[in-house]
Amino acid sequence: MQNFTDRFAKTVSCPKGMKKKLFTDGKVRGLVLEVRDTGGKTYYVRHADDRGSQKLHKIARAEDISVSDARKLAEQLRRQLIMGEDPKSVKAAKRAVPTFAEFTADKYLPYVFSYKKSADTDLSLLKNHLLPALGRKWLDDITPEDIEGIIKKRIRNGAAPASANRLTILLRYMFSLSMKWKIAGIKENPASAVELLPVNNQIERFLTDEETQRLYKAVSTSQNKNLKDIVAALILTGARKSEALKAEWSDIDFDRRTWRIPVAKSGKPRYIPLNDQMMTLLKELEERNKIGSKYLFANPKTRKPYVSIFRSWDTARKQAGLPDVRLHDLRHNFASLLINSKRSLYEVQKLLGHTQVKTTMRYAHLAHETLIDASNATSRLSGILEIGVSK
Repeated sequence: MQNFTDRFAKTVSCPKGMKKKLFTDGKVRGLVLEVRDTGGKTYYVRHADDRGSQKLHKIARAEDISVSDARKLAEQLRRQLIMGEDPKSVKAAKRAVPTFAEFTADKYLPYVFSYKKSADTDLSLLKNHLLPALGRKWLDDITPEDIEGIIKKRIRNGAAPASANRLTILLRYMFSLSMKWKIAGIKENPASAVELLPVNNQIERFLTDEETQRLYKAVSTSQNKNLKDIVAALILTGARKSEALKAEWSDIDFDRRTWRIPVAKSGKPRYIPLNDQMMTLLKELEERNKIGSKYLFANPKTRKPYVSIFRSWDTARKQAGLPDVRLHDLRHNFASLLINSKRSLYEVQKLLGHTQVKTTMRYAHLAHETLIDASNATSRLSGILEIGVSK
């Protein structure tokens, strides 16, 4: 045992024939100085673990701190060990925490690309917004304030609240998975503390019969010869644009009058009943399929589905004087026609392929208007009740 001094720590050397020797301080219990034959010297705290085994816990190199500092640090470390805290384990756990970029590349993207239809969208959001801001941060260092800063920047740059919310939702999902997978250091979801921005973008644009005629006339004169057939299919079935563009002839069952969507938005197949007008359109398309493509609306140049039809659609809708009408509005219009034909919300839900009725409930106000119209059948009672009759 030796009362350590700065001079002792500087001059002490390892005895000849030994690779290292431990010297014990006489003032602070557990403080030792390891001196090696290479000349290196390190302060440790010696402490017995729960099983009684003596362990050495490193403090620092002797050349980096004074004896006084070594004693203070030894006392702090010893108190931690007595309380059951193991700084070594804490450090190891910290080193195991990945950065946001590492977690994204090694865990998240391989997972979502194995099942998620919108994985490309996730990748775009990550590359353009989240990785530049969070990529170098350790996953357990990301705070709600960090996320709120990203959202505020998106809004300042002109993004709509719904677009900004997609970042929060994506981060919520990523952190939820990190907790499920027990990623080191992740015990809470910082994105769950970030509130979504209020959104009022439930745009419902319904076409009148006259507007439908104008629109169809415009798409019929489009340079994209398939546009009028694509638009007609969307109007007649309420299908999503992506479903129509990827449709294959093998998905059509003429006998059962069904169109099979192999992978719908829900991730499962769904079946669209084919009405008389759609059956007529399909037979015309079948006769005109001179290029022998397996796709209903193949790009004649590539024989594959269109990557985008926005340019030709945008030209046609403007020509029709309907610049505010989106392709997705044709799906809303399909629902409107069903409701106004006195079909139930349940039937609309099934025809649109909604997995939850609450999604279909956005059209409930149309059903209400239809009910009012039905209720007006009582108008013959007006005379009997003398309503609206001057007295």
